[in-house]
Amino acid sequence: MRVAVLTISDSVAKGEREDRSGPAVVAACRGLGWEVTMASQISDDPAGIREQLLALADSGRVDVLLTTGGTGIGPRDNTPEATEAVADRIVPGISEEMRRKGLEHTPTAVLSRGTAAVRNKTLIVNLPGSPKGAAESLDAVAHLLPHAVKVLHGARHD
Repeated sequence: MRVAVLTISDSVAKGEREDRSGPAVVAACRGLGWEVTMASQISDDPAGIREQLLALADSGRVDVLLTTGGTGIGPRDNTPEATEAVADRIVPGISEEMRRKGLEHTPTAVLSRGTAAVRNKTLIVNLPGSPKGAAESLDAVAHLLPHAVKVLHGARHD
């Protein structure tokens, strides 16, 4: 499974803070045996997020696009809206499961507004921006992603 990881953070993009969530997600993906084809960082600018999501999802080189950051309720948290703007379909169960499992460890997990969506044959999943939250959220749904990719590519749900 080919995975791209996109960290969305103004302070990381400006070089003011080290990206710790992106590398945590990359490490988790590699631990699962997934091929990480790209990892990069961009600011919380809505147009820039949309542009990057479109470029990656439409490239045909990514099965799963994992974003980290920009999912909270802060004024610059734009990732869910950007994801929904480029989506062909929303997959609510993935984000619901991440929040449900997150509540087992973090009482504020329900404040995450991350979403999951399909564009073309790419599954886009928004993870929280904290390294712990990103890793736990990915862990909550990792078992679902290979099956989702197979279905996106024409396999049956059986």
